[in-house]
Amino acid sequence: MELRQQILESIASVAPEAELDALDDAADLRDELDLDSMDFLNVLIAIKAATGVEVPERDYPQVRTLAGLLDYVRARG
Repeated sequence: MELRQQILESIASVAPEAELDALDDAADLRDELDLDSMDFLNVLIAIKAATGVEVPERDYPQVRTLAGLLDYVRARG
């Protein structure tokens, strides 16, 4: 499965009502999808389950956007 699709499915597992087709790659995911800190953590847990890539808390600023998540996981996957 394509990485972008894996990440979108991980986000959808936490925010099923999100309009992911309209998601801007540069938008802050927490703001754009109205995710609280637990939701965001759950997204990262789902991404780890899907890709095997864990995002430590110190790297959260790097993965605030879809583009950032894609770059981060590609570099470590």
